Amino acid sequence: MASQFFGLNIAASGLRAANAALNTTANNVSNVNTEGYSRQQVTQEASAALRVFTTYGCAGAGVDTIAIERVRDEFYDRRYRDNETLLGQYQEKNYYSGIIEQYLEDDGTTGFSSLFTRMKASLESVMTSAGTETNKATFVSSMSSVTEYFNTLSTNLKNLQSDINSEIRTTCDDINSIAGEIATLNEQINVVEMTRTTANDLRDKRDALVDKLSEYVSVEVKESKIYPQKVVVNSEGENEVTYDEDSWTGATRYEVWIAGGQCLVDTYSYNKLHCIARGEDESRNQNDVDGLYDIKWVRSDYEEGSNIFIGDFDLYNANIGGKLKGLIEMRDGNNQEFFNGQSSFWNADTRVLTVSVSDGYLKDMARCTIPGMGVIEVGTRTYEYDSWEYDGDSTYRFTLSERNDDGTLVDTTRIKQGGGENVAIGCSINYQGIPYYMSQMNQWVRNFAGSVNSIMANGFTSDSGQGSYMLTGDRSVGSRDIAAQYTYSELTSTSYGYYFLTAENFAVYSSLVKDSGLLSTKADITEGADEFGVLKDLKEMFNNKQIFRGAASGEFLDKILADASLNKSNAKTMEDTYTSLANTIDNQRLSIMGVDEDEEAANLVKFQNAYQLSAKVVQTFSEIYDRLILETGV
Repeated sequence: MASQFFGLNIAASGLRAANAALNTTANNVSNVNTEGYSRQQVTQEASAALRVFTTYGCAGAGVDTIAIERVRDEFYDRRYRDNETLLGQYQEKNYYSGIIEQYLEDDGTTGFSSLFTRMKASLESVMTSAGTETNKATFVSSMSSVTEYFNTLSTNLKNLQSDINSEIRTTCDDINSIAGEIATLNEQINVVEMTRTTANDLRDKRDALVDKLSEYVSVEVKESKIYPQKVVVNSEGENEVTYDEDSWTGATRYEVWIAGGQCLVDTYSYNKLHCIARGEDESRNQNDVDGLYDIKWVRSDYEEGSNIFIGDFDLYNANIGGKLKGLIEMRDGNNQEFFNGQSSFWNADTRVLTVSVSDGYLKDMARCTIPGMGVIEVGTRTYEYDSWEYDGDSTYRFTLSERNDDGTLVDTTRIKQGGGENVAIGCSINYQGIPYYMSQMNQWVRNFAGSVNSIMANGFTSDSGQGSYMLTGDRSVGSRDIAAQYTYSELTSTSYGYYFLTAENFAVYSSLVKDSGLLSTKADITEGADEFGVLKDLKEMFNNKQIFRGAASGEFLDKILADASLNKSNAKTMEDTYTSLANTIDNQRLSIMGVDEDEEAANLVKFQNAYQLSAKVVQTFSEIYDRLILETGV
């Protein structure tokens, strides 16, 4: 049976509930401009009714304040993070593609088209007076300007690749920092929530960190309750450890998975991404700068230099997403052109692995991107090779290293002698990143140099001397010493072809620079000094011979700039699209979790009225008790 003070207890519960609602509303109003804050609300339910054994059965017992909870929708959180992942990826691509486009654009003075046009004009001057040394020197100088253009462009792209490489490390450091903060918050949240209260503000901080993490890499989170273990006897009479799902501890297991299913955080523990620079003998591409980073998984207490790794982080996983994916594709994107084939024979004595290839670009040395020494994958194992040879058809031979870096012998016993294993250097990356542009430049340089040299080397000078080849490559970049350049024989007498020429070392033959009189002008030794048959052939080659992607030599910029412009345009379009989606999704999310000033103002009035009503009930019962106790003597 209810006591005489039952009504007062009911009114008190109403006061407490209204007071909690008012305090929560005040907290919401205070955080109206706090980024990442989730609107909170009080959850109430009617108290268990009291059985009074009268005709009406039960009497209401007031209200219970169950919890103060965040108002948040996981569906919009997932949509927001997925969109941030894509936005981060295309922001990086748009930014760096724009830089490449700027490098390639012709300003009318130093761009490729301007330099090539001036070089052709100087060729015309030589043809009008083939015996004039001044005109010859001008032509050689203008050709040097073209080679220096490629040197400069190559340097710019390599510097850009180095910058992107540094940003990859910075991104990994940011991911590690966020992982550590999430693990710390997980512990703090569980300490609070094991007392059966909800750590709303701490959860907001954690969700904000996950939102930030989604900019860098794709993210998936999973939260599950932690139940105490108990021992039960199974049907076979044996003790079996299971979980008591009726006794939740209040704690949760919070996991963060990134890059398509790789564990970053597991409640209080977390892993880190550790960048390791590749050595000189670990290259994947002929044109890469030294020290590109591979990424390893390490534990949070990893000590620099210990080399104790959990495993490899898959750099080229299609599900990486975010800024990290955009950076990796810009740094390593090869447009799916990489060395791959089938092993056909392994000679353990000579350590030579024979590999057969079928892709057309692997049979064209002008498009070759294999490093002189590097890392090769045979089957599922990786080895280092010291050198390679090409037979000019469809077969490569790699000489594998005998010893590891620590001096121990390399175990090659798993390589199949009869072949049949997949062999690769690097991997297929379906994006036109810096390696792609470097490869395109090298292809033009090699084909152009080969075409020019085949004409010039077979001609004669104005004074009937043997003509000289014109284009070569520096063995040591920056040197112009004749001994440091590739000879014509080296460029033409082996199956390597012009492989050794790159945009970085492209140069005019140094003897020709010193003495323009070595320039070939006439096709026949018996012709007069003013004849220019060779130069006529050279002009014809410039104008009509297709040396690069079905175009003449002077159309190089049109082709490669079209690639850069298209990539920039696509990245810009996608960035704009995902930026617009981000605004839309964020507005949808804020409509649920955000604090609305008008709504909170209305709540203040509503909860104030509720409080005043409960206070009025208390006052009413106080008057009743005064009358009952003081005037009736109860």
